[in-house]
Amino acid sequence: MTDLYTLYQNMVRDDIILSFKGDITQDLLTSVYQIMESHLDTSLEEPRRKKKLYHILVECLQNVYHHMEALKNDTKNTVDEETNSAIFMIARGDETGYRILTGNHIRTANVDDLRNKIDKINAMTHDELRVFYRQQLSATELSDKGGAGLGMIDIARKSGHKIDYSFQPVTDTFSFFSLIVNIN
Repeated sequence: MTDLYTLYQNMVRDDIILSFKGDITQDLLTSVYQIMESHLDTSLEEPRRKKKLYHILVECLQNVYHHMEALKNDTKNTVDEETNSAIFMIARGDETGYRILTGNHIRTANVDDLRNKIDKINAMTHDELRVFYRQQLSATELSDKGGAGLGMIDIARKSGHKIDYSFQPVTDTFSFFSLIVNIN
């Protein structure tokens, strides 16, 4: 087992505010939102930054939650305990910002589509993102997960930064999707 004090020191060094690994449930998300709302209320952050961070946090965690649910409900392949687990961290970024880090398993068959979508979003300017968001909003029907596929666009728009991501193959069927969002 890793030395707990070393883990603690690493979390202090990386300025981790909150970290979780496990099954993401709606009850957990409600608790996380309450914890972060309380943390932001006691911080000296300006209201606009608080609102932006909270909005992006909700988008990121809902993304993980909905895609984990899709894996659980997919009967094509057995979803094991590891695949059913995700991770997220909320950390202070630089002196004026935050970082939201999420990681979850996705079907390897979906990697190329997600990569292409994020690359397309990352190639756009702020004004292009605004126009694209409106186009998608008016042209897209709700998915079976209840969204219109606007989460990543909204994350990029609100954060003002490119979306940092990676995919790590885990098995022939699953890959691990890591997402890092920087917020100023």
